[in-house]
Amino acid sequence: MRLATLFAALMLALAATAPALAETLTLRVQSKHPNVVDVEFYSRTRNIVWPGNKQVYSIKDDDRHSYKLSCQPGETICYGAWVRGNQTVFWGAGPNGKNACRNCCYTCDGGVADVTLNR
Repeated sequence: MRLATLFAALMLALAATAPALAETLTLRVQSKHPNVVDVEFYSRTRNIVWPGNKQVYSIKDDDRHSYKLSCQPGETICYGAWVRGNQTVFWGAGPNGKNACRNCCYTCDGGVADVTLNR
C-alpha cells in the first residue's frame, strides 16, 4: 500500500510541475487594399502579441498569408491590421489592439480561420 501512495504522490508532483499545454491557431490573412498592410495578433487572455518585439507582419500583395500562432488552449486571439503609414485606416482591433471589434477574435483550438481585409 505504501508503494501505491508514493506513486500517487509522485504523479501529483509531476502534474503540478508540467508545462502548460500548447495549441495552435492558424490565421490566413488576405489584403484587398492596394497599399502595404501591417498585421499583428493580440491575446485577449494574456499579455502576448505576435510577432512581438515591436515587429509586424507585412502584407504587400493580395495573396493569402498563413500565420501559425502557438497559443494556450481556449485563449482568445484577435487580429489588428492597418495601412502602413496611415494607422487611421485599420481592420479588426487596429494598431496595438486597442480598438473594439466585431468578428476579429478567434479561439486557440488548433483550427484555421480566414481573414479578408477589404478596401
